[in-house]
Amino acid sequence: MRTHLLVVVAATLLVLGCRAGEPEVQPVKAELFKARGGMNNIFAKIAAGQANIAYFGGSITAASGWRVNTFKWFKDTYPQTKFTEINATIGGTGSDLGVFRFQQDVLRHKPDMIFVEFAVNDNGGGAQQVYRSMEGIVRQAWASDPNIDLFFVYTLHTCMRPEFEKGICPRAMSVHDYIAEHYGIPAVNVALKIVDLAKDGKVIYKAEKDAEGKDKPLPEGAILFSNDECHPTPKAHEVYTELVIDCIKKMAPNAKPAPHELKTAINPDNWEKAKLVPLTTPMVTPGWKKLEPTANLAKAFGSRLPEIWEATKPGEKITFKFKGSRASLYDLVGPDGGQAIVTVDGKAGKPVPRFDRYCTYHRLASLFLADNLPNEVHTVTVEIHPDQPNRSSVVDIEKTKPKFDPKRYDGTAMRVGSIMVLGDVVE
Repeated sequence: MRTHLLVVVAATLLVLGCRAGEPEVQPVKAELFKARGGMNNIFAKIAAGQANIAYFGGSITAASGWRVNTFKWFKDTYPQTKFTEINATIGGTGSDLGVFRFQQDVLRHKPDMIFVEFAVNDNGGGAQQVYRSMEGIVRQAWASDPNIDLFFVYTLHTCMRPEFEKGICPRAMSVHDYIAEHYGIPAVNVALKIVDLAKDGKVIYKAEKDAEGKDKPLPEGAILFSNDECHPTPKAHEVYTELVIDCIKKMAPNAKPAPHELKTAINPDNWEKAKLVPLTTPMVTPGWKKLEPTANLAKAFGSRLPEIWEATKPGEKITFKFKGSRASLYDLVGPDGGQAIVTVDGKAGKPVPRFDRYCTYHRLASLFLADNLPNEVHTVTVEIHPDQPNRSSVVDIEKTKPKFDPKRYDGTAMRVGSIMVLGDVVE
């Protein structure tokens, strides 16, 4: 069975430029490395014999690439130290989900250092949303423990090339870097390294095809960046690894243990208060059941969704009240996913599918409920719609394959892990 680490192709998440009504983001000059305040504390933790290192990001970090390589480097370079890896990656997701799951997936494990990699997937979000979520992550980290070292890592999708070739960072990456500059967080731009190598003919972004559709041999001395314009090949991951390690080495000599300063927020409405709240029995109608820990989906997604509530029949509802400005559900989409009707303060929206063109398997997702609400008590109801979503985008392809089972794509199921809220769920 595929797990949540198998991803939606990141290209589908990327939309360059600002959204309508948003101010333009002034691009930041692209530089390979900005040490800023450095990493004050991780080297002292290493010297003391114990260090917990977290990797927080999307599919590029989830892969067996620069994450695995850098963690191995720590263990090989400091063999006297016991290192614990906190792998908090989810493919195809950005900081807008990350800020809600940060406490559960990262901070509760007591990290000493956190690599943060969301710039590629954040490129599909509005600039203000990225500001709020990324700043919320920083502020949650240092409110929890000001001695945690943060390190931003900027990776590449080839649609970002035009900006890098002009010497500037893409929009979302520029937002990340404004936040890094304000809080003194070091950042490494591995994307720029790939672009620089490509200019010198040492990296080929995408293999050319011959008349038979096979990859042509690469030029001598060159490596292939990616097979899908985003996810690096092993050789490209080595480039990422070498630059990240080089930057860590540069920060080591000047490291002096000290707490990081949690400065005044750039955005007073940042998402520092984002949280996950479990569903409870009073919130759901009788048709909702909590999956047993031994159930396949519970085992596959248990590291991210400690509890999964499931309902399969139309009319089953989740109802809760919250005081705050934004709410979503942390859920699963999949082959048998249904549609949800969301009602907020008595106003119902159109049915929202819990199925899309990638749903040949189940994966983590979020169901948006409401945003920009006044900081008052709001009532939310989510009901399973009687009609199934249009599945032709998947079924028309899958039905041509051997062993196609139409029953996999039949159902009105919803599976929910928790409520994502800016504010507090109330009785």
